[in-house]
Amino acid sequence: MTATSTPSRPDLSIVVAAYNEEDVLHIFFDRLRTVLGGLGVSYEIVCINDGSSDRTAEILNAAHAADPRIKVIHFARNFGKELALTAGLDFANGEAVVPLDADLQDPPELIADFLRLWREGFDVVYAVREARDTDSWMKRTTAGIFYSLLGKVSNVQIPRNAGDFRLMDRRVVEALRLFRERNRFMKGLFSWVGFRQTSVNYRRPERAAGRSKFNYWKLWNFALDGITGYSTVPLRIAGYSGLVFAFVAMLYGAYLMLRTMISGVDMPGYASLMVAVIFMGGVQLVVLGIIGEYLGRMYSEAKQRPLYIVESVLGIDPPDLRAVVIPARAGERV
Repeated sequence: MTATSTPSRPDLSIVVAAYNEEDVLHIFFDRLRTVLGGLGVSYEIVCINDGSSDRTAEILNAAHAADPRIKVIHFARNFGKELALTAGLDFANGEAVVPLDADLQDPPELIADFLRLWREGFDVVYAVREARDTDSWMKRTTAGIFYSLLGKVSNVQIPRNAGDFRLMDRRVVEALRLFRERNRFMKGLFSWVGFRQTSVNYRRPERAAGRSKFNYWKLWNFALDGITGYSTVPLRIAGYSGLVFAFVAMLYGAYLMLRTMISGVDMPGYASLMVAVIFMGGVQLVVLGIIGEYLGRMYSEAKQRPLYIVESVLGIDPPDLRAVVIPARAGERV
């Protein structure tokens, strides 16, 4: 790893995924430029408009016109944060790359610490939340359960309470660009690639403006992507459950046979029979659901669709890679 850039690369790329962030973008750019201006490095800010329906696209276009170091990628529709972040890594040219949320809950002032540790030889420097005071009780509880469960079943060690906010060396980014899977859990990919990693602790503030676009349904699906993407333990649990219930059924069948041989035939209980049938039917549906989650992901991967569609870009050349950029209409400038 080297902290010196080639002439064609800026020292630092900031990757920002924005979805309906019109309320916070002006505050974000003012604060980020102030921070980056004091670092003494060359930089670019790569913004991905993830199919926003508000004034986000207009604000990003104006920001690029005012400062060419702000590059803009417009998606053809909303593809989700994980794929927006993937596009940012595809397009970013910096010797070091930092994904950063536009809501300013990840303080950009921490980038100075990232750079210091990067220059000391670390390839990845990730931020770890010391506390989740800004989250609701429900979100703190479910997040704790998720990270605890993921730590037990995952085949890679994913840091607890670490988000996407981190600095990655160029060679880490190049490694991540090799991954073209459709169901992405970026925190897992960041850990899977390895390299020399360290952490920086911080306390996460409130959003600077606007509202979070994540709801509990999206977080639930996000958790499923994390667990199914990095562990086959749910499939093993389903298989072991089948063996256990089959063994119990055999024992109960042997008991009924012996009781009939010794005591004669009696009238079975209808209620207990229905409970057993409904219970076993529920277990079967759960097992089929677990298998279905993995099969659905295999089906999605087998179709080999592009990860995202880029409608237009401002100030940046598409990578000679897998991105699909739709040509502009006649007379339009891309």
